[in-house]
Amino acid sequence: MPISITMPALSPTMESGNLAKWLVKEGDEVTAGDVIAEIETDKATMEVEAVDEGTIGKILIAEGTEAVPVNEVIAILLEEGEDASAADAAPAAAPAPAAKAEEAPKADAAPAANGADVSAGPVATSAAGDRIFSSPLARRLAKLNDLDLSKITGTGPKGRIVKRDVDAAISSGTASASAPAAQAAASAAATAPSAPASPAPSAPSDDAIKALYEDGTYEEMAHSGMRKVIAKRLQESKQTVPHFYLSVDVKLDALLALRSQVNGQAPADENGKPTYKLSVNDFIIKGMALALQKVPMANATWTEGSRLIHKHSDVGVAVAIPDGLFTPVIRKAEQKSLSAISGEMKDMAGRARDKKLAPEEYQGGTTAVSNLGMFGIKNFSAVINPPHGTILAVGAGEKRPVVDGDELKVATVMSVTLSCDHRVVDGALGAELLAAFKGNLENPMGMLV
Repeated sequence: MPISITMPALSPTMESGNLAKWLVKEGDEVTAGDVIAEIETDKATMEVEAVDEGTIGKILIAEGTEAVPVNEVIAILLEEGEDASAADAAPAAAPAPAAKAEEAPKADAAPAANGADVSAGPVATSAAGDRIFSSPLARRLAKLNDLDLSKITGTGPKGRIVKRDVDAAISSGTASASAPAAQAAASAAATAPSAPASPAPSAPSDDAIKALYEDGTYEEMAHSGMRKVIAKRLQESKQTVPHFYLSVDVKLDALLALRSQVNGQAPADENGKPTYKLSVNDFIIKGMALALQKVPMANATWTEGSRLIHKHSDVGVAVAIPDGLFTPVIRKAEQKSLSAISGEMKDMAGRARDKKLAPEEYQGGTTAVSNLGMFGIKNFSAVINPPHGTILAVGAGEKRPVVDGDELKVATVMSVTLSCDHRVVDGALGAELLAAFKGNLENPMGMLV
């Protein structure tokens, strides 16, 4: 029996992906573990392996196709003894859950028409049997709010219904799946003052913005998947996470002297090059990790039901790439040596720029470090990257006049700003964390033992 190869979910939040490249063609024989395709997510390009052996009978989704829903059938794998005609008889580019819905008895059509079972598969089915393309999150929200997806207009890729469409339907009171609710909504609409059917736009339309500029004076660049995700996550962060900010100046002279000494004693490899070269950022990562261990209540994540107080310091580090950003995570950074942190950071930063990080390497974490000091930025405030409870914004180290006792001296000083999620980190707790971080960097020898 032909085997359907489907678009895999390469991360817990993935709803669709771009089929970047096929590494096989129809008629090729493959075995389990062979790499057959490359899939682009919002953050990385991942390889897809065959899970069974057989012959590629039919490729249903061409390479270069964007926004292919998770579980969509992308190719047909023929087992031993099957010919190409078996692939022609297989379902054509339809998600497996939808195929099951079409095979169900007609008696089951009523719940589907009422939007009762919209949580399975990348598409739902209307009362007329038409396929309704929607994201898994949109289907779950529609089910929880008793909405009929067939009454919702999708604004996602190729008219796909996404979360914002369901949110709009919930806000406007339309698309109710139950008759009483629909009648109540109609009655309320009849007696209420004239109101828009959907929420008023919170920002000018694309056409309105473009109208402000003369044609030919700008180049229009379509949003990449990464840019869309960055925009969505950071907008949600600023709208839903109550930020507050704490700043402090850190003297770096002792750290710079220790760094120079440690780098000067680094052993050489077979080519005569030092096996490691510590950066100031390596000390910052270690210092933040140890500070979180000293102030464990600040090593926290907010959930609606509880706070998660983490045992280890998993520190994300912002890495800029062309038109985007990755935050690879140094796991259990409090347990690692500075040279281990340095080597791991160099490896992940290089793979981040090539978009070769696996999802588990940049997801999760408890805090993050964003360092713009190399650009000469003196200080700034960073936006928290949920589910993190904090993020440390690091400015440039520079010579400044400082008062030492009754004397005026010159020292190398770096300004840092800690952004805190006030739901899990209160003001005094954030100040305690920042004081612990400052102590680690101004007395760096303690980070070596």
